[in-house]
Amino acid sequence: MVTPITGTTQNLGVMGWPIAHSLSPAMQNAAIAAAGVDAVYTAFAVEPAGLSLAVAGLRMLHFRGWNVTIPHKQAIMDALDEIDEDAAAIGAVNTVVNDGGRLKGYNTDVVGFLGGLSDAGFDPAEKNVVLLGAGGAARAVLWGLMKAHAMRVTLGVRHPEKAEALIESFAARASLLGTKLAACHWETETFRGAFSHADLVVNVTPLGMTPHVEDKPPIDWRDAKPDAFAYDIIYTPEETRFLHEAKALGHKTLNGEDMLVLQGAAAFELWFGQQADTAVMKEVLREQLAGTNLSGRVQD
Repeated sequence: MVTPITGTTQNLGVMGWPIAHSLSPAMQNAAIAAAGVDAVYTAFAVEPAGLSLAVAGLRMLHFRGWNVTIPHKQAIMDALDEIDEDAAAIGAVNTVVNDGGRLKGYNTDVVGFLGGLSDAGFDPAEKNVVLLGAGGAARAVLWGLMKAHAMRVTLGVRHPEKAEALIESFAARASLLGTKLAACHWETETFRGAFSHADLVVNVTPLGMTPHVEDKPPIDWRDAKPDAFAYDIIYTPEETRFLHEAKALGHKTLNGEDMLVLQGAAAFELWFGQQADTAVMKEVLREQLAGTNLSGRVQD
């Protein structure tokens, strides 16, 4: 039975530009229905020039909260009253909670990333990690690895200067948490050495996303440790070439599906104070992916 929308129904949503591709409405409304919560979640397109007005409007309309995606995840921080530790460290907000008109920004990507690893039975603590890429998604993943006390994280990239700037922004926190950070071009002997000692290899580049499924970072899984874990935060296709080649050599693999679901579930818990049914969310996600021609997306 569909719960009717009334004057007491709580409003939520996701803002971005563009936003038609978003899978969040399907997942969140499924979780809302499963929990029996009187709420509705929709998507709203917000042009960058109108962001501050949109935030003010949602505040005044008493929206319970909303998710934030490209291109607003950094810019929205100036319009909020408070930022949590993860969002501050990453420099991006993907979830907003409205408590009586006071807006607090969170970043649940860290919870999603680490939750996926945990469910797969991998603990990054005291491990050597290779992170492929240094874009926006890399910030949440790197922060998550640091919080989980990874011993060393080496960023393998096409443009080392970009990775070095990323490392510099995390240097103080890395020192406090005891994680050593390094960056190098992924076609150097230095990188190949780091790759050969990696316990975990994470792809946060868009290489391999639908429709460019033949692309992958320039690595050779034959050079990896036999028990190295392969994690690609892309979720379409279900198995990228990066993961396919790792799996063919016996490596344990994980795609970005769990990260997407779990970051959404973490937002649900922030809004409603109860856990979301992740099995229902995952089922709806798979139905949506199977029934559309969406291009693959790195977590955004």
